[in-house]
Amino acid sequence: MQQSTRVLMGMPITVKIIDPQANTDHLDEVFAYLDFVDHKFSTYKETSEISQINQHRLTPKQYSQEMIEVLNLCAETKQLTNGYFDIENRLGLLDPSGLVKGWAIQKSAEILWKKGLQNFYIEAGGDVQVSGQNERGQNWRIGIQNPFQLSEIVQVICLTNCGLATSGSYLRGPHIYNPQQKDQIIEDVVSLTVIGPNVYEADRFATAAFAMGKKGIDFISSREGLAGYMIDNNKVITQTANFAQFTD
Repeated sequence: MQQSTRVLMGMPITVKIIDPQANTDHLDEVFAYLDFVDHKFSTYKETSEISQINQHRLTPKQYSQEMIEVLNLCAETKQLTNGYFDIENRLGLLDPSGLVKGWAIQKSAEILWKKGLQNFYIEAGGDVQVSGQNERGQNWRIGIQNPFQLSEIVQVICLTNCGLATSGSYLRGPHIYNPQQKDQIIEDVVSLTVIGPNVYEADRFATAAFAMGKKGIDFISSREGLAGYMIDNNKVITQTANFAQFTD
């Protein structure tokens, strides 16, 4: 078994590989890739590609293949969510971070799968991709944090070969907004967790659903292959009908 936690992309990222053939090179390759993604998509780094695009230093013909892929996926997600996923912020700058994290974790999982590894866990800032089983030969157990009491877990779920992402305002403050009312702060929902076929799908739709406010859980319920768990500002929990299949 190999496990490591390193700070990248402004957050602690944990990779845990159960397969006996795993070695430190596998960990290093994943973290090197995530570092590459950070230097390309971080809006906090002036030298990143996305920052150079926002500074009008690059033309579309100069975009990297990774940037083209992500921007196309963002456009697709905007269409699928009726505009609730929008990477143009209030200042008119592009910020694809609502999709990039899940996309990067998924790409990292693909690196491990191509190496023949089947049982692992990749977690970055609460977004998780799990594959196979844990060290006890069971599905991976993941806790959903209580946004009103961070030391508490309000729900434990058991997952294999899928992804999970949580969007919320309780850790980073109000950083997600309703693109249709950009000056309105989302206050009626505190956290929204989405389980999807992979972390990329979970992440992009969790971001969009949170931007919808309380009706976001209905959107998740309407999409095949997704399950959701919402906590509102009154501490009321609402979950999709299919969420119970993942509970402990």
